[in-house]
Amino acid sequence: MTVNEGFIVIAMEPQQFHNATPLLSLMPYKRFDTEITVRPDDIDMNNHVHGSKYLDYVLFARYDQMARCYGMPMDEFIKQGWAWYQKTFHIEYKRELNIGEKVTVRTWLDSFEKADVTVGFLVLKANGKVSAEGYFVSTMINMQSGRAEAIPEWIIKQYAQFAE
Repeated sequence: MTVNEGFIVIAMEPQQFHNATPLLSLMPYKRFDTEITVRPDDIDMNNHVHGSKYLDYVLFARYDQMARCYGMPMDEFIKQGWAWYQKTFHIEYKRELNIGEKVTVRTWLDSFEKADVTVGFLVLKANGKVSAEGYFVSTMINMQSGRAEAIPEWIIKQYAQFAE
């Protein structure tokens, strides 16, 4: 995975691309930021942020951005009987984070495919340098059945309005 001119590039096999939702898979989407301060309990024995905390930072940022930026808080998904499950999480660490640092977690939609949405992210230090980058894949879960289902059209429309 690389970040190039504002687009996240993920190597895909031809059959994966074939199954992607048309048009929504290649659209660039707006990026949204959430600021976080590194807390003392985020620090590991090497005196920097433990790798697992990056997952927490990114998921917190998405939770914040779903309500604040997309106008669709997680509570609304739950009321409608839907939930997200984090199926895949890929992080490439670049620079350490230390206690008290202010960081920005920037996320954006990358693509929709059946029941999955891929979200790209950057964790940025206050000086703008990348501390970590990556992507995750969330799967839409029908809370009644507990099974993955195709993302409903009304949800895709809600998010598609943020294409650039």
